[in-house]
Amino acid sequence: MSTVTSAATDRRRRLRELRRAAPFVLPFLALFAVIYLIPTGYALEQSLFTEKRSGLGLTGARTVFAGADNYTRVLHDTDFLHSLARVAFIGVIQVPAMLALALVLALLLDSAVVRTGRLFRVAYFVPYGLPGVIAGLVWSFLYAPSLSPVVRLLDSAGIHVGFVTDTALPFAIANILTWAWTGYNTILIYAALQAIPPETMEAAAVDGCTGWKAALLIKVPQIRPALLMTLVFSIIGTFQLYNEPATMKSVAPNLSSTYTPIMATLRSVSSNNFTYAATQSVVLGALICVLSVAVFRASARRTDS
Repeated sequence: MSTVTSAATDRRRRLRELRRAAPFVLPFLALFAVIYLIPTGYALEQSLFTEKRSGLGLTGARTVFAGADNYTRVLHDTDFLHSLARVAFIGVIQVPAMLALALVLALLLDSAVVRTGRLFRVAYFVPYGLPGVIAGLVWSFLYAPSLSPVVRLLDSAGIHVGFVTDTALPFAIANILTWAWTGYNTILIYAALQAIPPETMEAAAVDGCTGWKAALLIKVPQIRPALLMTLVFSIIGTFQLYNEPATMKSVAPNLSSTYTPIMATLRSVSSNNFTYAATQSVVLGALICVLSVAVFRASARRTDS
């Protein structure tokens, strides 16, 4: 009897807590549904339809149910698949280098060696404050064969470099991303370093663990959640790449209109093929979710081991 009474009491207590929390949670849930769930559901619905024209195509298009036909088409769309491969390659060469650089800069900011930490924090963060289009324009000027002072300087030294060739384009774009986002990730990692209790570092110093040894053995393991967050954010941002390559088309005519998945999707939109664009968006979103979950699970397994 006492067990039943205790369960009923716990149930009433949880209901009271939910009622108290509801005014704070419901606005977020409503905004989340309007901004995320409803558009996602609409894209999923549209991806199951296609537009067909009868006769000679002189009549209006009819929207008909297509089932998984659009998804089958995506899997055989070489332009879209190549765009995924390009951003994956850019991510593989850029994300590790950027996060490693951001970690080193954050550790330097957190060290006692840096006396003007606030100045450096502002300096690191300035590139992130510039819109991606502006960053793309600035670097396009430095990459353009006919305009770049860097190219002219190298040519005068007998070194002929093409920054916008097919082979160099992924590295040129990766360089822009690294320049723009290293400071942002540095500040995130630095904030996590600031949360490490001073007692931890004092105990390490007593044991003779100081300098870079303390940074690598004590500080870095303590900020694993922040490093994981920056990694996931960087993966998501890489697959959503658009501004930089779209801006570079003015100096790189060889850069295709489907260079990235977002560019490929926008080409479908400009062709009024909205249902196929919705399918491409769903596939891209699903791929990003799978990669993010895989990173989280891999990190959890490593932590457990």
